[in-house]
Amino acid sequence: MVHFLHPGVLPRTLVPPDAQKDALGYCVVQVSAPAGRDGTGRDGTGRGGNDARDSASAQRRRTNGEARSRHPRRGSRLSLPGSARRPCQEEASPYSLVNICLSVLIANLEKLCSERTDGTLCLPEHWSFPQEIADGFLEMMAWQGKLTDRTASIFQGNQMNLKLVNIQKAKLSAAAFMKAFCHHKLIEVDATAVHSDLPVPDILSALCSNSWIRQNLRSLVLDSTNVPRDSRLLSFGQLTGLRTLSVFNVCFYSEDLANVSQLPNLENLDISNTLVTNISPLLTCKRRLKSLTMHYLKCLTMTKPQIVAVIRELQGLLYLDISDHRQLKSDLAFHVLQQKDILPNIVSLDISGGSCVTDGAVELFIRQRPAMQFVGLLATDAGYSDFYTTKQGLRVAGGANMSQISEALNRYRNRSCFMKEALYRLFTETFSVHVTMPAILKLVAVGMRNHPLDLPVQFTASACALNLTRQGLARGMPVRLLSEVTCLLFKALKNFPHYQQLQKNCLLSLTNSRILVDVPFDRFDAAKFVMRWLCRHENPKMQTMAVSITSILALQLSPEQTEQLQEELFVAVKELLTIVKQKTTENLDDVTLLFTLKALWNLTDESPAACKHIIENQGLEIFIQVLETFSESPIQSKVLGLLNNIAEVRELSPKLVTEDVMKHTSSLLHSKDIEVSYFAAGVVAHLTCDKQHWLFRDLQRNALLQDLHATIQNWPSSSCTMSALVTYRSFKAFFPLLGNFSQPEVQLWALWAMYHVCSKNPSKYCKMLVEEEGLKLLCDIQEHSKVNPQVQQIAASILEDFRMHFIIIGGSHSGK
Repeated sequence: MVHFLHPGVLPRTLVPPDAQKDALGYCVVQVSAPAGRDGTGRDGTGRGGNDARDSASAQRRRTNGEARSRHPRRGSRLSLPGSARRPCQEEASPYSLVNICLSVLIANLEKLCSERTDGTLCLPEHWSFPQEIADGFLEMMAWQGKLTDRTASIFQGNQMNLKLVNIQKAKLSAAAFMKAFCHHKLIEVDATAVHSDLPVPDILSALCSNSWIRQNLRSLVLDSTNVPRDSRLLSFGQLTGLRTLSVFNVCFYSEDLANVSQLPNLENLDISNTLVTNISPLLTCKRRLKSLTMHYLKCLTMTKPQIVAVIRELQGLLYLDISDHRQLKSDLAFHVLQQKDILPNIVSLDISGGSCVTDGAVELFIRQRPAMQFVGLLATDAGYSDFYTTKQGLRVAGGANMSQISEALNRYRNRSCFMKEALYRLFTETFSVHVTMPAILKLVAVGMRNHPLDLPVQFTASACALNLTRQGLARGMPVRLLSEVTCLLFKALKNFPHYQQLQKNCLLSLTNSRILVDVPFDRFDAAKFVMRWLCRHENPKMQTMAVSITSILALQLSPEQTEQLQEELFVAVKELLTIVKQKTTENLDDVTLLFTLKALWNLTDESPAACKHIIENQGLEIFIQVLETFSESPIQSKVLGLLNNIAEVRELSPKLVTEDVMKHTSSLLHSKDIEVSYFAAGVVAHLTCDKQHWLFRDLQRNALLQDLHATIQNWPSSSCTMSALVTYRSFKAFFPLLGNFSQPEVQLWALWAMYHVCSKNPSKYCKMLVEEEGLKLLCDIQEHSKVNPQVQQIAASILEDFRMHFIIIGGSHSGK
């Protein structure tokens, strides 16, 4: 039996926000103020966004149900288009039917496919996938980590019609890549961070083996993909149809840039964090190049005037990204901003991280180029002028306000150097926010997922997640989004097990009743973490939170899971008993004591191991001390509930037949509080059911049974309301009592208890009666010739309510 109670949330002082709605103007739910979840860049860098490629890609349809840019370099499954437009409508809606079907197919691929002689899988002959479904299927397989040499073989032949190959982070061999994909008419390939078994030269060689691909492949993303040290010049020259190429974080040299610049259709190029020392080869394609991203080109040997001279020649450039790490204090942006005759057609300029960047210089540059739609100013001294808010159609990635921060989080999701900066700004902006912002929380989750091994990102993101979900704010968040964030928090805990402040943030997030009760996450891992935290002897507030979370998580674990937590359970029970003893000695009946007793009560529910730990650690003596010290009903009911759980364990129940236990139980049997009396009666019923516990004490046992019977007669109807929500995982503990016809008092209590919960939650407990075969026992009681009339009456009432419940259910179904 368990006692359910939502955990309390520690009050915080809140300051009313300046704005009454989300700065972005979407997904906002107003709530009243309450009363008092891989670092892809080497050296911490990553990719950014690009409007040219986004606008061209936006026309591409998706089959996987995720709203995100179609351009491969923004191809993370969690990416959002534009500046986080409608980012949470997917989380607030059911999964698409296509997504569900593909997920089921992937989960059962081994069963559905046959095996070739080489051990690879083969689809049934009659199966055929349309192009969009095939593209989404492949991407989902890669996303779920299910794309291997064995499974990729299903894309051989003509049953699949692929155009867009997204195999990010997949572990494939060069041979498997060639066989599975290179006979298709591909127009986009994203091989971001694929395993080293598939290096860049092998990818290029395989793609160039198909003449159609050589002429028609439009987009190729090779970010963070391996290039062997002994590789010669990378052979991009045969891919004559290529319009977009991204080699971020690749061993890509100036000689390779010279080769790529010869491509006749190249329009979009990303050479960020490569080994390029000289960008002069770009002059070869100066009339074709529309978008150039060269974030963190740390190996450039050119002087700033030389770089500016090359950029000046790129007259057709619409999108330029020359952002850099703030710590490097690059003044390239400063030099570019001083030029009047440069970049006449520019619509997007990213200079985040640049030094000596001022609002005056940026404003003058933009006024001279009125077509500009975006400027990146994060980690600079600019972005604070009113000009940026009054200039219509201009988006700014910066840190001055929520609008700029959200743009930065969206645009720099793959650049940890800027992600941590944006998250820090977000933390300060959201500390006292009173509106739910799912769009922003989604971007926080994206940052956490993209940089799981970056401690500053994970720590700051966890703090932002707390700000965005604390107290009532979580109620306006989609459950799926909260689930994602919570799972990412636990992933961070595993990656950084010794960083206590990160662990505190995770613990704080679990104090949110919305997350703890309604949101799906791995409660087994959570319970293990919280139980271990209990023993760290943190400050009293953290200890109270850990105890309250334990009390709720204990309800949500199956008995089998609880058994698997033997080591943690033993330590947790010992620590919880220590807390109870300390509070009792201090005569302090505070919230920590209540949570601790509730945690012990819930941990012992259908857990003989936990009950045994309590007995072995002098728990009975401590509970007797509690009953002698405190007379408050909430404390008494929790202790008696605990004793009920121990009494249900056959081999431990004799330990309770002591003078102290029976004295207090017998006394509390007559409590005016129905809840206290009920649990005291439960202890008496379980202990008196077995005569062997009472050898030479028949008089005392008979007196208790008479007292039990008289007490139940004084109770109100079984459908009465108790202050505590009494719940049962199973009725099996009642079955020995129901079958004890020689002791009707015991049967009476068990039937009263069953009738009580059945009347409160018939859908749960009527089903339980069927599944556990409790109906047979009730029928036996009803038909027994020598049964007590009152016992027979309650059994008949339960059976009648059971019959009526299923008549009503059947009627509602037929009505539909």
